Amino acid sequence: MEDIIRFLEQLRRHNNREWFEANKLWYRDVKARFDGLVARLIDAIAAFDPSVAGLAVKDCTYRIYRDTRFSPNKEPYKTHFGAYFCPRGKKSGYAGYYFHVEPQGDGLIGGHLLSAGLYMPEPNVLKSVRDEIFDNGERFAAAVRGASGFSLNAENRLKRAPAGFPSDSPYVEYLKLKDVYLEKFVDDRFMLQADLVESVAREFRATMPFIALLNRAVDYAREEM
Repeated sequence: MEDIIRFLEQLRRHNNREWFEANKLWYRDVKARFDGLVARLIDAIAAFDPSVAGLAVKDCTYRIYRDTRFSPNKEPYKTHFGAYFCPRGKKSGYAGYYFHVEPQGDGLIGGHLLSAGLYMPEPNVLKSVRDEIFDNGERFAAAVRGASGFSLNAENRLKRAPAGFPSDSPYVEYLKLKDVYLEKFVDDRFMLQADLVESVAREFRATMPFIALLNRAVDYAREEM
């Protein structure tokens, strides 16, 4: 992991095609190391959440090349490696576990991250999640509380209760969410520990009840399509 972090630090400083091409062999080496880590994480997470069993590395990982067509940021490469572990792979729309390696840059930009939940769910899925929260709010709240060390990200939310839901619900702050995920930032010391795979799996295990609730809502949404 140390070499992966070092590569990403250098890529942040030299985010251009000339540097990347000159260091293509280094990239291929660290990408292979990261893929090996992802393969081990699939097995470790599947040990407590069988819904991710059988995933291939390519089902979970992302390209390093950025799509700059509609972005003011024209840097060609991402400065992180990420992997998303969920039923049927990263494009399935299911809630899952996200592992993000990104050295912290100037101005506290970036940072290694463990996350679990749904990011930018489809409208019908979000409606189903809100129904689940409305019907089983205490169970949802307990799942959030039970994910020790994680916090619920509330950056992307409505100002008022969504249409069709009461503003006086004790769970209205949950109902306002547009993204529904837990997050935990970790440091280099965490990433460089010898038993990283086991530590990441242990952290994610605490979020499994939260993931299970969300994926039940996803399944309901799929049944109604």
